[in-house]
Amino acid sequence: MSKSLKALLFSVGASVLVGTAGATPPGFDKPSMGQVPVTAGGETPKSIQYWWPEVVDLGRLRQNAYDPNPKGADFDYAAAFGQLDLAEVKADIDAVLTESQDWWPADFGAYTGLFIRMAWHSAGTYRMGDGRGGSNGGQMRFEPLNSWPDNASLDKARRLLWPVKQKYGHDLSWSDLMILAGNVALENAGFETLGFSGGRVDAWESELVYWGPESSFLTDERFEGDDLAEPLGASEMGLIYVNPEGPNGNPDILASAKQIRTTFGRMGMNDEETAALIVGGHTLGKVHGAHKVDNCIGREPAAAPVEQQGFGWKNTCGTGVGADAVTSGFEGAWTATPVTWSNNFVENLYAFEWKLSQSPNGNKQWVPENEEEVRFVPDAHRPGVFHAPVMLTTDLALRYDPAYGEITKRFLEDPAAMDKAFAHAWFKLTHRDMGPKARYVGAEVPAEDFIWQDPLPQANGDTINERDVNALKRAIRNTGLSSSDLVRTAWSSAVTFRDTDLRGGANGARIRLEPQRSWDENDPAALGRIISALEGVQAEFNERSGKRKVSFADVVVLGGAVGIEEAAKRAGHNVTVPFTPGRVDAAQNQTDVDAFNLLRPAADGFRNYYGKRARLSPSAMLIDRADMLTLTVHEMAALIGGMRALDANTGGVKHGVFTDRPGTLSNDFFVNLLDMSTEWKPSTTDEGVYIGTGRADGKTRWTATEVDLVFGSNAELRAVAEVYAFNDGQDAFVSDFVDAWTKVMSLDRFDLK
Repeated sequence: MSKSLKALLFSVGASVLVGTAGATPPGFDKPSMGQVPVTAGGETPKSIQYWWPEVVDLGRLRQNAYDPNPKGADFDYAAAFGQLDLAEVKADIDAVLTESQDWWPADFGAYTGLFIRMAWHSAGTYRMGDGRGGSNGGQMRFEPLNSWPDNASLDKARRLLWPVKQKYGHDLSWSDLMILAGNVALENAGFETLGFSGGRVDAWESELVYWGPESSFLTDERFEGDDLAEPLGASEMGLIYVNPEGPNGNPDILASAKQIRTTFGRMGMNDEETAALIVGGHTLGKVHGAHKVDNCIGREPAAAPVEQQGFGWKNTCGTGVGADAVTSGFEGAWTATPVTWSNNFVENLYAFEWKLSQSPNGNKQWVPENEEEVRFVPDAHRPGVFHAPVMLTTDLALRYDPAYGEITKRFLEDPAAMDKAFAHAWFKLTHRDMGPKARYVGAEVPAEDFIWQDPLPQANGDTINERDVNALKRAIRNTGLSSSDLVRTAWSSAVTFRDTDLRGGANGARIRLEPQRSWDENDPAALGRIISALEGVQAEFNERSGKRKVSFADVVVLGGAVGIEEAAKRAGHNVTVPFTPGRVDAAQNQTDVDAFNLLRPAADGFRNYYGKRARLSPSAMLIDRADMLTLTVHEMAALIGGMRALDANTGGVKHGVFTDRPGTLSNDFFVNLLDMSTEWKPSTTDEGVYIGTGRADGKTRWTATEVDLVFGSNAELRAVAEVYAFNDGQDAFVSDFVDAWTKVMSLDRFDLK
């Protein structure tokens, strides 16, 4: 999951928290964005970055060193969920679903639409580009998501579910409960869902994610021409997807379709999945805009007074609830069956010609041209009162956009196809950020594997034993591959892991498959030679081993261990790198090339690689990558020093290889970096490169990049570097490097967790 204060990404040139030039990321220094302003009187302590914006902030990595969960870092949400009686939990949710509360009356006698919207908006922040957002962690409980305009009144949905949460306590995470409530609402309405997995965890504090450059809600400074800036998904600040009125409130149906395709695409949905989600989501429930927002709606939860106890958007018009409720500012329902599953949304979409209208709040929405003749939609709170159906601009895009229109016409003619498409899209929406299927828990996990899960095969044969491991190590040594070759290959295989959505990693050995095999940063020509040699080791072992088989994924990771052990031996250290077999090999047809390409590092400071796609400074990209790998400050430092000593840079470049004995696991990187006899200056010919010359003789000693020199220039990193550069620091360095390396190689071993 994306952890607290971990998932902060920055716009180009605005990376104050990670050391690039520029100001604080827009929107994060404004009270309107739910942040505490720094006051002139000093009531709020000013950060180091307030005074020196270009100083690297290691806060995200420090967060990886502790867990604020009151149950402790070892509490296993998945195991706890697995002990629950899922049928009982669902029955408890179902009871809440249909028990209307006076303080927030249920529309049509059930909280169907509210719970579906809660689940959707909890999951819908997920974006494929960096894996951030999504339901895992239950971040909707915290700012800024808790107070986003698009999440208005979802604070009420969670309070309605409090009795269920209170009953099951830690065994049922809020993040699981919010998604499960959406499933129960759909099933209560008569829809058959594809299934459900528990095992999501709860965060215990806000995470800071770069949601866009805007400084106020419902604005869109995120477009570069017509293109939405990466890695963002929503079209405006504070929205989950797009403005329902149309781009910037302009009811342009086809322009709306374009934005829908972009935003849903950013979260990994194709046209059919997108159409199914919108149709299914708007088949049930209604939108709320009974009054003019400006006249009666109070502040969001983050800005609400303490006596409201976390409730926001207090409504003072009429009763403020039920028939007087105001949420989005739109008003009405789409179907005649707002709490019963049907195909009525698509039927209505094509049954009428639609004219532009306005809600009581003034929001642009659409009604049938003959609205007075088609009042068949029941009122949410007044029996015997009926209305015409409504559509939003984004709804009409599903009819008038040619591609979406072809799909929804098929749904009109074949409701079963619509049901199937929605079931699959809903499951993908609500489970996309959970990682591989190995993490799924519960009695309703579907048997089917999906390509978006990065599926892995079952292990073929018995697991190798310690004797086999030693034999494989000897065979790897006999290939003649260098320590640098072996370490670089193992690292390239594992560094794709990102804890934001638990994708990537060494398991599956996709390093030998497209697209990963051909990434420039992996040195394809050299990689091909190394893969060929290691495949030979695998084939020879499996041919003579009988039932025990080794995967190529295990051979790659074991090769990295061999490289480190040999390099440590050259430095006078006898170490054994921990290795646990059991990885498996994915096939090419189990790999979604386009989706997997999103795991490609734009930069990898550990290999001193900085590509053309990098948007932030080298230091910022290094910290972001280290954060994806859940590293602490000292783990990042140890890995950098070790990778440089092992000469593991992409393309064999020598930047940062501060040693006369490359391929030896020494602390030379730190010793020579801190050597005051070297003076550093920017290169006059190579951008981003620094030249280290002897102060006495002026001769060039080393070359470096920003990610090398930051370990001497930043006070916190220098403090760590000094420990490793002590005369007696070699032992600590080697031990810490091996521990950090083993951690990275094991991040995706969900089969062991």
